[in-house]
Amino acid sequence: MTQGRIHSLESFGTVDGPGVRYVVFVQGCPMRCAYCHNPDTWAMTGGTMMDPEYIIEQYKRNQGFYRGGGITVTGGEPLMQVDFLIDLFTLAKREGIHTCIDSSGIAFNPDNHAFIEKLDKLMELTDLVMLDIKHIDSVKHKELTAQPNEGILAFAAYLCERKVDMWIRHVVVPGYTDDDKYLYDLGYFIGQFNNLKALDVLPYHTMGTVKYEKLGIEYKLKDVPAMDKGKLVEKKKVVLQGIKDRRANLQQN
Repeated sequence: MTQGRIHSLESFGTVDGPGVRYVVFVQGCPMRCAYCHNPDTWAMTGGTMMDPEYIIEQYKRNQGFYRGGGITVTGGEPLMQVDFLIDLFTLAKREGIHTCIDSSGIAFNPDNHAFIEKLDKLMELTDLVMLDIKHIDSVKHKELTAQPNEGILAFAAYLCERKVDMWIRHVVVPGYTDDDKYLYDLGYFIGQFNNLKALDVLPYHTMGTVKYEKLGIEYKLKDVPAMDKGKLVEKKKVVLQGIKDRRANLQQN
């Protein structure tokens, strides 16, 4: 069994997939999202090495609470540790546990055949992928995260091909990701996928700024106010309209 480099564990996660979930935060992420609230997970070193068996044992200690839930691996970026996820989810499926990955998709590389072979195996063990699309425009995505988004969008198409259920998450940041054109474009892009099961349009918040101060890292969005939750409903409607229009066009063609 391959050990995972783990940042932390959370026993009762309620926003990390369906039901109450045991949440595994892995260490290490190549993204540098300007609004990331877990900058302490960026470094590829650090964390605690854990066996998959240990995590399953911890899950089973409170198994009664997880009916309708399961295990979610988030981060950091889980797909940087594919071998560990395969071993963890192999054990989880033996126990009948629902498995979920919360990913930015940044590790996806269709040209890396060895990686894709492992990913194919992992997807056979994965019930749900929660895919965070930070920005639909590649240039603005790079400004926001220091990484391009072509591989991320390709990962969404891959999940559809593999028939893995997908939830899309998108954080609305005032002045960065709240432009209706890009929100519509996001909806129009994801509207093509028949494995799309849910859409979470989330408000930007400033709760992570304290971590940046402690770590001595400059917080790039320090002058950006938290997203007005009252406006979030309208922003989600724009994304949903994009989805609706894409599906209508697909039906016509």
